[in-house]
Amino acid sequence: MQIHSLKAIPITLEDRTAAITNTDFDDMYDRVFFQVVRNPGDTTTKIYEMHVRASRYRNAVPVRGEPVITLDFQPNETLGTISFWKHQNCMPMNQFLRKMSFFGSSLMRKFTASDGREYKWSYRSLEEQEWTCSTADDSYLVAHYDLKPPEMPIYDVSGNKLIIYPHFAHITADVLASLLIMRHISQFNL
Repeated sequence: MQIHSLKAIPITLEDRTAAITNTDFDDMYDRVFFQVVRNPGDTTTKIYEMHVRASRYRNAVPVRGEPVITLDFQPNETLGTISFWKHQNCMPMNQFLRKMSFFGSSLMRKFTASDGREYKWSYRSLEEQEWTCSTADDSYLVAHYDLKPPEMPIYDVSGNKLIIYPHFAHITADVLASLLIMRHISQFNL
């Protein structure tokens, strides 16, 4: 029997609801957990890094502490600002997540992560991937987001997942926040 290090296994975050405002992202190997919270009638989405599987405590215990990232949308759901609690940094979302070209698709954008490197998201650019994140020069696949196929039965998991490859695990929160903004752009046709 061969034992593999968990560091070599991709972060596989199950997206419990596939909603962009209230969901949990729990790693299947219990390495990292995020809870995405937006109160009814509010335009602020907060991303919390949890110490335990977020979905177990969603309705039982209120979220405590500061969110790692806050997404403040405008009242009409257009892009607002993104705030990084750890880095004490706030910037406009359209500056954080920039279109690839002036006349290019709104569903293909690039961002600079907390490691200082540039990455890009694209919508349905690879088969079986709803969203694909790669390095800006397309030399590495960073992450992808997949929705459960409609014909797949639901058991104890949602089937929706964000997979982040091991070399990019250090930017998991950046990837998650940028994905939520990309999905927001798609949902509201921005």
